[in-house]
Amino acid sequence: MESLALALIGFSLGAAALLLVAQFAVYRAAELRWTTRAAGALLLSGLAALQAAHGAELLADAVPALLQRTDYLALLFIVAAAFHLFFHGALQPAAASPAWLLWFAPALAVPWLDPRVALPLSFAFGAGFALRLAQLVYRLRAQRRRFALELVAFAAFAAMAVLVLALGLLAPLIAPRAFVLAYSILIGLSLWLALLVLLRYPDVAGRAADAVRAAYAVSTLTRVDRTQALERLRRAMDEDRLYTDENLSLASLAAALDLTPHQLSELINTGLGIGFSRYLREQRVAAAQRMLREEPHASVLSVGLAVGFTSQSNFYVAFREITGEVPGRYRKQALRGDT
Repeated sequence: MESLALALIGFSLGAAALLLVAQFAVYRAAELRWTTRAAGALLLSGLAALQAAHGAELLADAVPALLQRTDYLALLFIVAAAFHLFFHGALQPAAASPAWLLWFAPALAVPWLDPRVALPLSFAFGAGFALRLAQLVYRLRAQRRRFALELVAFAAFAAMAVLVLALGLLAPLIAPRAFVLAYSILIGLSLWLALLVLLRYPDVAGRAADAVRAAYAVSTLTRVDRTQALERLRRAMDEDRLYTDENLSLASLAAALDLTPHQLSELINTGLGIGFSRYLREQRVAAAQRMLREEPHASVLSVGLAVGFTSQSNFYVAFREITGEVPGRYRKQALRGDT
């Protein structure tokens, strides 16, 4: 068990670094508020710091002392608050209130708490956040047919959080070394799950945002001519080919159509029966299909980039999702059918 824990600790440090870079580089187009991104960075940094402390103390055989340290206990409170702020920001469309800073206040009280109380209390603190996350995920259940992947991903993270919190609440009954080993393994598995989801589904953040907007939607189109708005949207894609802009977002497309982001989101959801991210992927894939047929000498990567995808992996995932096959195979079949 110790070898597994140490291996996952090493993995966690690398995974946290990769996810930090991905959040601000690869997934920069995801529509997340700055507070949500900051919370994500703090969460990843905090988890990496916890794992570094776990590894150092396991190797030095000084685990009991670790669980008495004020900085370690304060970090547990900070990670719990960052976890809540990040997932709350991803799942809750309302703007963040300055009151979110109060979520980090308990960390300041750690120096005055008995470590035997502070450790389970930090996890009890996180338990409340996990229950709130579960409530938000449950509220998205009406969108489960259209956003099954996103709901499964969030549910998996919620389940992992519950396991971590159960471990923390049982900490007084568990030997310190066993607690740190189990906690290290759970953190490592959580980061592995995050990497797995993002590598397999690079656009999961945008798709989750669609699920949230659909679940919390309140009609904003009472004074909008839906038919005309849909026609403007069609022209923006078919004639102006706005989808070729790799940085095209809900907000920028809405501005081009003289709509608010909420109006455009509702228009696409109610008028076309899909979310914005799915709609944009379909537009890009349809354009890619035309290019693959009409430009047989163009590389698959150049086609993907030309229609607005930011990488080959994003292109392949979206193309397979929508057509059921990879671009190269589609081109071969299309060209064979034309001859």
